[in-house]
Amino acid sequence: MNSKFKIWLSAARLRTLPLSVAGIITGNALAIRSDQFSIIIFILSLLTAVCFQIISNFANDYGDGIRGTDNDERLGPQRTLQQGLLTAPELKKGIAFTALISIFLSLILIYVSLGWNSLLISILFLFLAFSAVIAAIKYTVGKTAYGYSGLGDLFVFLFFGLVSVLGAYYLQSKIINVEAIYFAVSIGLLSVGVLNLNNMRDISNDKNSQKNTLAVIMGSKKAKLYHFFLIATSALTLLLGVGIDYLKTNQFYIIIFFPLIYHFLKVWNIKEPKAFDPLLKQLALSTFFIALFLIFIFSII
Repeated sequence: MNSKFKIWLSAARLRTLPLSVAGIITGNALAIRSDQFSIIIFILSLLTAVCFQIISNFANDYGDGIRGTDNDERLGPQRTLQQGLLTAPELKKGIAFTALISIFLSLILIYVSLGWNSLLISILFLFLAFSAVIAAIKYTVGKTAYGYSGLGDLFVFLFFGLVSVLGAYYLQSKIINVEAIYFAVSIGLLSVGVLNLNNMRDISNDKNSQKNTLAVIMGSKKAKLYHFFLIATSALTLLLGVGIDYLKTNQFYIIIFFPLIYHFLKVWNIKEPKAFDPLLKQLALSTFFIALFLIFIFSII
């Protein structure tokens, strides 16, 4: 494989992609029971979400790199700009190119799903697509980067949870219901949990670099309590989405909660920030597992 291509793959951070599509899979899981479910819309939704995530990863590499936040004190994996594998201008070109692809895919997705019959809704989804691109870039890039002022959690909840799940569900079913909202909140909170683990791991370096994440603002102890709140509330909304009465007659659904219980106990015992690092992957994959479990179950009932 070409070495430059391998570097770009590294910058794309493929390990983050399962979390980025968890909301899309969940929204489609809720819609798969419909007679009008489209596999084409599902695939286009996945590809679009992947592009948005890659934009974010390139932008984070660029933004944290030029600010000096990515340094030898950071506990996470080294990024490409930090290592000198890609230059800042190269990353900017990568961001622009991926942004164009994501908007192109968004246009195709909106047309395939909505056609010309729902102009106002199509404009809304196009606005959300542009907003997703801007949000992906502005997390760490620019003087008003919201990731440096404690707003990262809010934007992750909005785009990885509400927009991802409800948007994917609407594009398939053309409706929004309470069940979808419960699952959107659950996936959104789990996604925020992944970000919070990252921020708790890097709390010391972020503080020194004036990256005021919510973890930095709250401090280590409160950030940990906040994490427990995220996981517990996510489990509750997941339970409400599945339905307590349904769970009573289909006990195998309890499997979906096992990864969250395990994660809760692992975080409880952590004493050092570095120990949060392996749990990022664990929680991201747990969220992905929940989404896959839902689409498997909903496709057979």
